[in-house]
Amino acid sequence: MQIRSKGELMIRGINSCGIATDEAPAAAEEEPRPSTPATPIILRQPTGNDGAALHRLVAACPPLDPNSLYCNLLQCTHFASTGIAAERAGELVGFISGYIPPAQPDTLFVWQVAVAASTRGEGLAKRMLRELLQRPATAGVRYLETTITPGNAASWALFESLARDLQAPAERQLHFERARHFGGAHDDELLMRIGPFKSPLADDTQAPEARGSPLT
Repeated sequence: MQIRSKGELMIRGINSCGIATDEAPAAAEEEPRPSTPATPIILRQPTGNDGAALHRLVAACPPLDPNSLYCNLLQCTHFASTGIAAERAGELVGFISGYIPPAQPDTLFVWQVAVAASTRGEGLAKRMLRELLQRPATAGVRYLETTITPGNAASWALFESLARDLQAPAERQLHFERARHFGGAHDDELLMRIGPFKSPLADDTQAPEARGSPLT
């Protein structure tokens, strides 16, 4: 998993499941800059109409691995209830794709997080994660999982910060090995597992996001 902005590479590498955000490792927990009233960000459930925009957003955020447009359409439809689309002035500026593994109904797996450079410094990646944990589809979720490469300090910082917000333990273990699973073409992927947490994250300061209204 890699952290990346739409516009400037922060950490290089190949990844299949990753994060593309606008924060360098040293600034991963920078105080978010609020959106201006003229340019609010709306967090909402994706629809099929977002598929092409998601395809372009991911393509603009290397080294985040692009999927086929058809896969993006499935993410926006079949997996819409566990996805987040962030929209500003009609433009898709952020997206989380995730799913609940069939054999782990109490777990949300976060696949990819993409954030456009135009939202730099606004803490959008974490806001989207918080919103996702307030969705009806994740009401039974008590664990969050994702995979991260060992050297990706920004991804670790983001999810460790989320674990602190949830007041939940976080564990990591080797999940996919460089030699065994990737044929030497990809760094190891470590599984980060956060939880258990007693209930979806609820914070009065995030109430507008939970309702799908503008972030202010």
